[in-house]
Amino acid sequence: MKKILSIILAIATVACAGSITADAGTNRILKKALKKEYKAKMKEYKKGGWELYGSSRSLDVQLLTHYEKLNQENVSEIVGVASKVANKAVGHQVAINDACRTYAQTSGSYVKGRITSDLAADGEDVAAEFDHFYAAYERLVESEIKGELIESYTIVRQTGKDKQTKKDDKKKVTTPVYEMQTYFIVDVTGATAARIRAYEAAAKESEAAQRYAEKVSDYVKEGFAK
Repeated sequence: MKKILSIILAIATVACAGSITADAGTNRILKKALKKEYKAKMKEYKKGGWELYGSSRSLDVQLLTHYEKLNQENVSEIVGVASKVANKAVGHQVAINDACRTYAQTSGSYVKGRITSDLAADGEDVAAEFDHFYAAYERLVESEIKGELIESYTIVRQTGKDKQTKKDDKKKVTTPVYEMQTYFIVDVTGATAARIRAYEAAAKESEAAQRYAEKVSDYVKEGFAK
């Protein structure tokens, strides 16, 4: 009996050691990949003339911090873009709104795709009935998701110059034109709650959504990361 227990203990020890070695190997590979990704992204930023906006820290630090956040569980990334803006503060707000709109449109497209494919497969033709729901849902998601966005960093670059006429003396003045990108971290749980709130509000205005409430609710909860 003692001999059998010793053999079992030895097997367990070897298995544990193997697991630890495998985990260490995976971590090394991940760190190497992240380092490569970081260097490639920094090279892309420098080559493109991008600079950090609205922070006293360096772009290197902000990018590393962003990657650290992304490595956590239950989070995702959203990027908002602003093009051809003359004012950086305005451009920053445009980028935030763009991120919210992009998330809302992606969420709406996913729900629409599931409804169209699944209900059609069941022999239901409700496409026209859901049109109003889709529009309301996307609009409400865009509003709700804003509170779940955590800004990570914003970059800006000058893309050209624009000639404008001053109103007071009617002279032509040249102003720089910028492009901006704002990166956000989104907690998946918070984003799901935002989509559910949007769905519940939009469903009140849609008989079709109420009729298929359970299915549509499931589609909304699924998200679209897949």
